[in-house]
Amino acid sequence: MDDRVRFKIAEAARMAGVSPSTLRLWESQGLVDPVRTDSGQRLYDSSHVERLKRISWLRLDKGLNPAAIRETLKSEEQDGTGEAPTEIESSSGGRTIGAKLRHLRREMGCTLEKVAAKTGIASSLLSTFERTSQGLSVKALHDLAGFYGTTIAVLTGQAETIARESLVRNGDWTAWPPTSSGVTVQNLTIDRRQMECHRFQLAPGASSEGAYSHAGEEFLHVLVGRMELILDGDQFFELREGDSFYFESRRPHSWRNSNDGETVLIWVNTPPTF
Repeated sequence: MDDRVRFKIAEAARMAGVSPSTLRLWESQGLVDPVRTDSGQRLYDSSHVERLKRISWLRLDKGLNPAAIRETLKSEEQDGTGEAPTEIESSSGGRTIGAKLRHLRREMGCTLEKVAAKTGIASSLLSTFERTSQGLSVKALHDLAGFYGTTIAVLTGQAETIARESLVRNGDWTAWPPTSSGVTVQNLTIDRRQMECHRFQLAPGASSEGAYSHAGEEFLHVLVGRMELILDGDQFFELREGDSFYFESRRPHSWRNSNDGETVLIWVNTPPTF
C-alpha cells in the first residue's frame, strides 16, 4: 500500500455526510471503488472522499439516480482537461463565483489539471464548481482563491462597493456559495471593510475539511451549539455557547461542529484576507 492517508468506511461515511451502509450500496451500484486490504477491509483515500461528497450532492441536491450519477461523473472525468460550458450568470445578472474563477484560470492560461495539481482539488470538482458555484469545502474555496491571488470576499462581491456605513437587517444576509460540507457563511456587511464579518451556520458534522492559514487576526463568538478549533495541528480548543476566541490567522487552523445539532457563530477576520 502506498503512503497516502486512508480512511476506514465509518470515517469516510462521516466525511461524506452519509452512513456506512450507503457507501456499501454505492459500491454495489458501481459509483465508487474503494481500496481493499488482504482481509477485505474497505479503505478510502482523499480522492475517494471527494468523489463520495460529489455523489452525495448529485443524489440529494440534483435528485439524480445511480445511472445518471455514473454518467455525470464519467462526463466530468472526461472533461477534466477541457473548458466548462458558457458561463452562468447569477440572478442579479452578474458573474457567479464559478464563472469568475473560470475567467481567472483562463487569464492565467491554466488547465483544470494544472490548477488541480497546484491546489490538491480534483479537476472534476473544479470543473463542476466553475459551472455551478457549488461543491467545494471552505478550505478548498479558500485555497482556490489564494491560488488566483484573490479572496472569497472579492469573489462574492463583498469588495465591490464602499460606503461610510453598512446596515444589514436580520435575515437579509448575502451568502457564500453552498459548500460541500454543510457550512453556510453569511456576510454581515455589504461592502469591503477593515474587518470581514460573517455568520457561520454549521450543520451536524460540518467542518473546514483541513487546515488553512492567511494573514491577519480573527475573532469568533459561539451563539448556539459547540465547536472544536485546532491550531497548529496539535492545540485543541472546545468552544461552547457564549464562548469567544481570538487568534492570529497565520497559524494553521481547522475546525468542526462537535455539537449533535447546528452550531451558529459570529466570525470576524481583519484585515480582509479571507
